[in-house]
Amino acid sequence: MKVINIADKFSCFQDHWSPKIIGEMNGQEIKLAKIKGEFVWHDYKEEDELFIVVKGTLKIEFRDRTLEINEGEMVIVPKGVEHKPIAEEEVFIMLIEPKGIKHTGDVKHDLTVEKYDKL
Repeated sequence: MKVINIADKFSCFQDHWSPKIIGEMNGQEIKLAKIKGEFVWHDYKEEDELFIVVKGTLKIEFRDRTLEINEGEMVIVPKGVEHKPIAEEEVFIMLIEPKGIKHTGDVKHDLTVEKYDKL
């Protein structure tokens, strides 16, 4: 057991769209990411996705609407729902996802992360 300072972990990296693992629990990975700009349309066939906004405002486009998630808020995207995160300004997010989940689902893109760094 150890205390993890989330702000300190965010200060360890600058790159966007490249989640960093800060912990594991019950087959889940806890990740931090800095994002800015638009991501790719993607979904997950077997997993839900949890976005927790630590700093900034995140928009997530769906085929039928757009959600705005503000600092201190979270949203769960159900499995199979296609979505595209957008950050007009830099946003800090926390993700809690099953270990081994593919960064962009089945989509291959320049932003796809094959191996996550651990902090």
